[in-house]
Amino acid sequence: MGRYVILFTSVFFIFFYAASGQDLAFDEESKLKEFQDTDLPSQRFDVFFNSLDRYNVNSAYDWLDTIKIYLSNAQKTEDTTATRLYKVMQAQVYNDLGEYDKSTALAKELYDIKDSLDTDSKKVILDVLDDNYANLQLYDKQIEIRKQKRELGITNNVSFYDIYSNLGLYRKARNQYIMEVKPTIADNDSYGLAKYHSKVGNYLRLDDSAPTALSELKKANHYLGVYMNDITAQKSASDMFESELLKAEIEGNIAKCHVMMGNYEDAVPLLQSSIETLTKSPYNKDKTEVVDNTLFLAEANLQMERFSEAKKHLDTEFDNISVLQTIKKNSLLAAFYDKVENFKNASIYYKRNERIKDSLAKKQSALIKQQLVTIVANEDLENSQRLIDEQKKINELARSEMKAKDERINLVFISLIFTLLGFAGLVYAYLKSIKNQRLIAEQKHIIENSLVEKDSLLKEIHHRVKNNLQMVSSLLSLQTKNTRSKAAIVALEEGKSRVKAMALIHQKLYQNDDLSVIEMQGYIESLINSVQSVYKKGGHNISITIDAEGTELDIDRAIPFGLILNELVSNSFKYAFPENDENGKIYIHLRKNGDQGYFEYTDNGIGLPEDSDERAHSSMGLRLINRLVNQLQSKLNVDRDQEGVRFWFNFS
Repeated sequence: MGRYVILFTSVFFIFFYAASGQDLAFDEESKLKEFQDTDLPSQRFDVFFNSLDRYNVNSAYDWLDTIKIYLSNAQKTEDTTATRLYKVMQAQVYNDLGEYDKSTALAKELYDIKDSLDTDSKKVILDVLDDNYANLQLYDKQIEIRKQKRELGITNNVSFYDIYSNLGLYRKARNQYIMEVKPTIADNDSYGLAKYHSKVGNYLRLDDSAPTALSELKKANHYLGVYMNDITAQKSASDMFESELLKAEIEGNIAKCHVMMGNYEDAVPLLQSSIETLTKSPYNKDKTEVVDNTLFLAEANLQMERFSEAKKHLDTEFDNISVLQTIKKNSLLAAFYDKVENFKNASIYYKRNERIKDSLAKKQSALIKQQLVTIVANEDLENSQRLIDEQKKINELARSEMKAKDERINLVFISLIFTLLGFAGLVYAYLKSIKNQRLIAEQKHIIENSLVEKDSLLKEIHHRVKNNLQMVSSLLSLQTKNTRSKAAIVALEEGKSRVKAMALIHQKLYQNDDLSVIEMQGYIESLINSVQSVYKKGGHNISITIDAEGTELDIDRAIPFGLILNELVSNSFKYAFPENDENGKIYIHLRKNGDQGYFEYTDNGIGLPEDSDERAHSSMGLRLINRLVNQLQSKLNVDRDQEGVRFWFNFS
C-alpha cells in the first residue's frame, strides 16, 4: 500500500511541476510585451516587480533599453512621478546586471528625495542600496540603510549576521543567526527548518568544522525532503522552484564537506548535480555558488588524480569571480601543475597568489577594523542613548540640589563664607580630576593603539610562519617526487605531516581574535582532516570521537599536543587496522581545569606488539612522542590490558 502512495505522490508532482512550468513559460514570454502594452507608469512598475523572472526570455539589457526610452519620454513631458518610477526600475536593472556603482549612484539620487516616493518605491531603493553596499563591501553604509528600513517600518529590527559572514567572522555570524532566527521558526515549519539548518551548516563549513557542518546539512536535507513530499501543503510554482534551488545548494555544501574530509568519491556526483541545477535554473541569481561548486569539483578530481577532468573544470570561464575564489583557483592550478610536474607553471600561479594575498591583506586590514567598529557602535547605539538619558537625569537632580543648597547658604553670612571656600576646593579638585582623566584617556588611547599594532604584527608573524611552513611542506613534496627509496618517501611524508601540524597552529592563531590561546576542539578536527588527506586509502571509515570542547591551550602547549596527536593518529591509520577499518574507533579526550590537565588517546585496533618497549627506542615516532610529553613536564603512560591501545598522561 505504501508503494502505491509514493507512486501516486510522484505522478502528482510530475504533472503539477510540468503544468506549472508550461503556464509560467507562457506568462514569462509575454512579460516585456505586457510591460510595453500597459498604459500607465504605475502599472508598468507593477508588471516589472511582480514578474517571477522578467529575464527568462528577454535579457536585462532589453529591459534596460526599453525603460530608458520611457524614462526619456517622461523627462521630456516633465512627468516627475513617472520619471521617479522609471529610475527606480533602472536602478534595479543595474543591480541585477552587477553594475553596482551605476545602480548606487542612481539609487542615492532617489534616496535624497525619498520623502516624495511611495512606500513600494522606497522599499525597492533601500533594498537595492542594501545589496549594492554589500557587494561593494561598504558595510557601514549598509548598516545605515538598514536603520532607515527600521525607521520607515519596512523591517522591525536590524540584523548583522550576514555582514559578519562577509567579513569572515563565521562563528559570530552563526551565533547571531541562531539567536535571532531560531525562535521565529515553528516546529512544524519544515521548509523554514531546512533553510535554518542549511545556513547554520554552511557557517560551520566556512569555519572549517566540516564534520559538524555535515550533520547540520543532513538535517536540512531531511526537513526539505519532508516539505517537498508533503502533498497536504499547497505549493505554488515559485515555491517548487525555490525548493529545488535550496536542495541544490544543500547538496553542494554537503559535497564540499566531503571534499574537506577527503571523501572525494562521495562528493563528485553531488557537486555535478548541484552545478547542473544551479546553472540551468533561470531563477538562480546567486552565481557565486556555481563558481564555488566548480572549484571544489576540480579539487576532488585533482585529489583522485583525474587530471584531465580537473583541468577541464579549472579552465571554465566565469562571468563574476571573487578575489577569494580567484586565490583558490590559482592554488588548484598550481597544485595541478605540481602533480603533472610542470613546476614552471606551478611557480607562476603560486606567485600570483602571493601577490593577491599581500595586496588583499593591506587593503582589507584597515577596512575590516573600520567596519567592525561601525557595527559594534550601531549595536550599542540604543544602550548608549539610554545611558546618556539616565546621566542627564542624574545631572539635573544634582543641579537642583546644588541650587537648593545655595539658597540655604544665603541665610547665614558665615555659612556662605565656609561654603564658598568649600566650593573653591571642590572646583580645584574637579579641575584637577578633569586634567587627570584627560591624561588617563590619552595614555589609554596610546596603549590601545599599541595593542592593536602589536596584534596586527603578531597575526602577520603567524601568517608568515604558516606560509613558510607550507613552503617547507611543498619542498618536501617535491623531494618526495624525486626520491625512489620507499623508506625515504615514508620519512618525507611523515615530516611533511608534522610540518602541517605546526603550520595549522599558526593558521589558527592568526585567524583567532585572541592570539594567546588556541581552541583545541576545532584545531583537532582540522588536524585529523589534514592527516586523512595524507593517508588517502585509510582512515575514512574510522569513527573518531573528539572530546575537547571548551579547552584552550597556549602555543607552548598546543604545538607539542599537535605533534603528539599527529603521530598517534598517523600510527592508528597505518598500523591499528591492517585488515579492515569498518568498525575502527578512535577516542580523543583533552581537558584542562586551572593548572591541571589530562590527555587520553585510545583506539580499538590490534594494539601494540609485545616488543613495543624495544621498538620505542628505535621508532622515531614513539621517541618523538616521549620527548614531547617530557617537554610538557609529564610522563607517557601506555595501557595494553584492554582491546587496542590507550595512551594517557597528566600535564600542568
